[in-house]
Amino acid sequence: MAQAPLHLAAALDGAGWHPAAWRDPGARPRELLTAGYWTDLVLEAERGLLDFVTIEDALGPGDPVGRTDRVRGRLDAVLVASRVAPLTRHIGLVPTATTTHTEPFHVATALATLDHISAGRAGWRARISGRREEAAHFGRREFPEPDGLGHIEELFGEATDVVEVVRRLWDSWEDDAVIRHVASGRFVDRDKLHYVDFAGRWFSVKGPLITPRPPQGQLLVTALAHAALPYRFAAGGADLVYVTPRDGEQARSIVAEVREAEAAVRREEPLKIFADLLVFLDASDEEAADRKARLDDLDGAGLSSDAAIFTGTPEGLADLILDWRTTGLDGYRLRPGTLPHDLEAISRAVVPVLQERGAFRREYEAGTLRGLLGLARPVNRHALERR
Repeated sequence: MAQAPLHLAAALDGAGWHPAAWRDPGARPRELLTAGYWTDLVLEAERGLLDFVTIEDALGPGDPVGRTDRVRGRLDAVLVASRVAPLTRHIGLVPTATTTHTEPFHVATALATLDHISAGRAGWRARISGRREEAAHFGRREFPEPDGLGHIEELFGEATDVVEVVRRLWDSWEDDAVIRHVASGRFVDRDKLHYVDFAGRWFSVKGPLITPRPPQGQLLVTALAHAALPYRFAAGGADLVYVTPRDGEQARSIVAEVREAEAAVRREEPLKIFADLLVFLDASDEEAADRKARLDDLDGAGLSSDAAIFTGTPEGLADLILDWRTTGLDGYRLRPGTLPHDLEAISRAVVPVLQERGAFRREYEAGTLRGLLGLARPVNRHALERR
């Protein structure tokens, strides 16, 4: 039986995922707040035929709060994706937007707009925001000191509602609701617009959305997950989950855990499972390790990450990718240690190695992000009810 296509994504964040990446000789720290910087990165990923890029976002400065020798300040991820969208043609654009303090109506509108202006290449990385200082930015809620599971369970409960409401809002316009009938003066068919009438613990939303149904119908919803609770959240509302195995054996175990979560929520279509890897790539293993070590010295500590850290050659990374893939992973989200260096190594060196081994595409084969990932366009729920 033919093996399922391998999928690759790149996670873009600031100057790279190493805290000292902005001090790398090849970094462009003066350009981090420019459209040109982000456009160059996404075009580089598109040159490598990657399925999509994710664009990180957060409502706070990150850890540790008091350090001034790390990148602080960022652009809004959805707005960056919207700026880049008309300048790219094939690659998916998946910005991060929080489910905790952002109104689901605004999230649904912004992402639907991104899908329209990118002609069906938008996605969403939904994440919670549990920090007290981030809640203080909005002044509507007071969060407790980090107390473990109870607070996190509440945030994931709210996130579940947000994703559900956003999905309902994307379906609140049927595909043929806009008729533009000049003779009768009817721009829309009112019978094809629907209230969502959601009432929950954290918010109530009437609808319909102000933006017509996105070209993909439902955008690709993604989430990062490290444990049973977020696995269940992803299984219940997302299309794709990023996981963080340390080796192939753990990857197999995590895939099994995700499948159990799917069964628990009676999910019909399996989640796409991508492994996150933080990568430093050079011509030799020693060169890559030395580069990371220099950055560690600048930062004053060895790099720690929730994801496995790979230092080595493009050939070595390709070996790992193909080895772990046998565990049931659908793809990988690669986090470049430094930008643009490690992103260029992915698109210009890792991808050709995978192509030579017959494991990765040589051209884009679909026009939408869902299409690239082999996901069907969902039928509008209201149209489905009439069938």
